[in-house]
Amino acid sequence: MTAAAAITRRRGACPGLSSPMPTGDGLLVRLQPVGTIRLDAFADLCDAARRHGNGIIEITARGSIQARGLTAASAPRFADTVAALKIAAADGIAVVCNALAGLDPEEILDATALALDLREALMKASLAARLGAKVSVVIDGGGALGLDAIAADIRMRADLIDGAVRLRLGIGGDGASAVELGIIDPADAGDAAVRLLQAVAQHGRETRARDIVANKGVAAFHVALADFLQSPGDHEIRSCLHGSGRRADPIGMHRLRNGALACGIGLAFGHADAATLRALIESAAAAMAVGIRVAPSRALMVIGLSHAAHSSFVAAAERLGFIVRADDPRRRVVACAGAPICASAHIAARAIAPLIAERSGSFLDGSRTIHISGCAKGCAHPAAAALTAVGMPNSCALVANGTARDTPFATVATDAMPAAIARYGAAQKSEGRHV
Repeated sequence: MTAAAAITRRRGACPGLSSPMPTGDGLLVRLQPVGTIRLDAFADLCDAARRHGNGIIEITARGSIQARGLTAASAPRFADTVAALKIAAADGIAVVCNALAGLDPEEILDATALALDLREALMKASLAARLGAKVSVVIDGGGALGLDAIAADIRMRADLIDGAVRLRLGIGGDGASAVELGIIDPADAGDAAVRLLQAVAQHGRETRARDIVANKGVAAFHVALADFLQSPGDHEIRSCLHGSGRRADPIGMHRLRNGALACGIGLAFGHADAATLRALIESAAAAMAVGIRVAPSRALMVIGLSHAAHSSFVAAAERLGFIVRADDPRRRVVACAGAPICASAHIAARAIAPLIAERSGSFLDGSRTIHISGCAKGCAHPAAAALTAVGMPNSCALVANGTARDTPFATVATDAMPAAIARYGAAQKSEGRHV
């Protein structure tokens, strides 16, 4: 048995630093960054990814960093490097907060300290071993860069209620679908999260909060929160759990509290090689940046740019192939790693994606997403997309307004798939359909 095969393959697993996941190009590890990563530390991370793996670094839809191509021998050394850099949270229940937390002049609550306290509370409660690997908590401080698109088992969103900061608590979904439970004080966030996740854990490792809500309602969660929930009554509430409708796009320039700038750039199809990222870091340093943060939607936030140099940095990032415009069609094509990188994939999804974006640009007007999935698992985009192409052993299935697991309306040869998608998009556009 190979070293990769000796590592358990379990559906729903997450490849943490301490639990690498075997894939088609070796072992994959994931880390959740905490706060701003200094430019030199990010450079060291890139060097470690190249030294211990194949140099491919990915940014996930939820704002984590992945390194690919490691081996059973090199993965522990990579983990040791990350630990020495002190840039990542320990493996365990994921706690996601705003990309500019503590720096955003519009935020109601700095979620950074709250997230740190919450991670410590969850670790002390030893809940990770009793919960599924994908269980997560979102803390939205209410700033310009929101987290409405991120689904989580527990959602906390800051609101101003009667002039005081409170957290609106929801469970089992994203900003639109989560079920609201009520209002709590930020000081109670850790204890409240522990009790909610204990309620989830009682149903076994394969159960998520959304499953309990769907099958049994929210009564058990209300009982768990009996000591903490507050009634909003007739209080004046600035916003709500489901967002204020004015959240900014991470791609582009953002003013920080100290007057400096942050620039959000996207990684095309969520990945880049270490050498290209190294070149980006050099350009950021030349523009007086101090560090990098990772943002959901497969983006990086370059922190502390000077006003005089931000334009030159954006031009350099664009030359390196990064996404610098919010309307770039590559943002609307979601592709998994695909074959041969992923052992489960039947098509080279990531290699095909640039051609799909180029040919379907007019169809991708900001309201539509195309999902290229190497197989029927649909890992890269579990939600429905306007069009999903699913790799099969000898062909590709096309699904309209659905997921990789839904019934296709057509099956085409793999080499004919880009043209078929372009024709479909043109037909939808000409018929004026909004999907």
